[in-house]
Amino acid sequence: MNKTYFIFLLFFAASYSSPGAAADPANVYEDFVRCFKNKTNISDEDLTDVVLSRTSVSFTPVLRAYIRNARFNTSSTPKPSVIVLPRVDSHVQAAVICTKTLNLQLKIRSGGHDYDGLSYVSAVTFIVLDLSSFRNITVDMKDDGGSAWVQTGATLGELFYRIWEKSEVHAFPAGICPTVGVGGHVSGGGYGHMIRKFGLTIDYVVDATIVDVSGRVLDRKSMGEDLFWAIRGGGAGSFGVVLAFKVKLVEVPKTVTVFRIDKTTDQNALDMVYKWQFVAPRTDPGLFIRVLLASPTKNKTQTVNAKVRALYLGNASDVVSMMAKEFPELGLKIDDCKEMTWIQSLLWWMNYKDVEKVKPEVLLERDPDSAKFVKRKSDYVEKEITKPELNRLIQQLETLDRTGLVLNPYGGNLNATATNETAFPHRHKLYKIQHSSTWSDPRPEADRLYVGSLRTTYRIMTPFVSKNPRSSYLNYRDVDIGVNDHGKDSYRKGEIYGRKYFGENFDRLVRVKTAVDPENFFRNEQSIPTLPHKRR
Repeated sequence: MNKTYFIFLLFFAASYSSPGAAADPANVYEDFVRCFKNKTNISDEDLTDVVLSRTSVSFTPVLRAYIRNARFNTSSTPKPSVIVLPRVDSHVQAAVICTKTLNLQLKIRSGGHDYDGLSYVSAVTFIVLDLSSFRNITVDMKDDGGSAWVQTGATLGELFYRIWEKSEVHAFPAGICPTVGVGGHVSGGGYGHMIRKFGLTIDYVVDATIVDVSGRVLDRKSMGEDLFWAIRGGGAGSFGVVLAFKVKLVEVPKTVTVFRIDKTTDQNALDMVYKWQFVAPRTDPGLFIRVLLASPTKNKTQTVNAKVRALYLGNASDVVSMMAKEFPELGLKIDDCKEMTWIQSLLWWMNYKDVEKVKPEVLLERDPDSAKFVKRKSDYVEKEITKPELNRLIQQLETLDRTGLVLNPYGGNLNATATNETAFPHRHKLYKIQHSSTWSDPRPEADRLYVGSLRTTYRIMTPFVSKNPRSSYLNYRDVDIGVNDHGKDSYRKGEIYGRKYFGENFDRLVRVKTAVDPENFFRNEQSIPTLPHKRR
């Protein structure tokens, strides 16, 4: 597993004061089951499907199913003592109460796309609350132009599909990876290929239900506006267990357009990427143009490709005309474009070539236990990189293997919302960078090579990205920027990564955390800390 993270986990285990730090998993299971049955009156028959011990035949398949990073799916990766697969709200309530009573750590997992495994790995004795069966979705097209209640264990693909069943001209602005869980995606901010038109996913959350530290089920009215603010972009796992979100739907055209253009450095990629910085964040809000800078090997020579992937909420002729005026360096032609429905555009982003032949039911596929090895980091750019600087950057990328930069434009209607309206603070940035490396070689030397290359890229980008703090996106979880053992310096350690993720909104998040979970039960290695205790 991740060496840096593993070293931290060893330190965490050594410094953590919980009596459960070295508890026997069998004893933990027995104590937990005794409490759980008392709180729920669940039958023994149902219990075997809801509360899993390490000796259960379902334990390993369930644990592995939603580990989305193979770096944390090894024999040395710490395993939970118990997995809870809730079917109803009372199971979640009991899981919270019993884990707290036993003074253990609770890890909350929705879809498992937490890049650094914080939703299912810990150094101390812990329990995983796996929400993957909490997947009900109710779409109501008569409610205020369309809304949906969606449980947090549902996937984005399932949500998109259920909306499509009711209307082909309605959608939800969220990510394009269909297996991502709703819970983590929404609570961390959430974005997709309609971000410039409609803003963030959290901008369309109008209600929620959450289990708090006392085991109560609260909705927006009973939880209050401070907590409702915090769970939209602040990472809900620091405050409770969100059961479901109510979201507003948006209207989309009957016809949308997608296009892709690939250029090498020999094909004017430098000029295209340089100009992209000025066009993509400022053009029509209905146009989202993503650029991927990748470093593949071609004819035994390392090179850099610039790959454009785009969605336009309109027809092809309009976007071609627009790009001819604003972005001639792109060289967009009508033959590069494909018109389709919005639901088909999701299939296109999933790399299906003939979307007309693919049924939307593929959005329902969860593809469990299929993880590759990945490492991700993130950055924000506030000012365009000059062409000479960009050229040097591309030259440096040519020396690194399996390392890519994904450039996502901001601007458009994303800027219409104030940076403190939700917990997500980065709305006014120019564009976001995802540092990306994916590999399939399980050997430790491969991990060192690819993670090392990615960290080198991150270091190279230092002069060109945001500063004081160097901002990061919560949903691209990255333990390199700081971790917390929640000891006596919890606030100071939490502030290091907290300012990067949340900027000035970190202060309000800490106040909310201190008010709703003063004993810091809901915690992970990058959760929101409580305010430091004042000395008397």
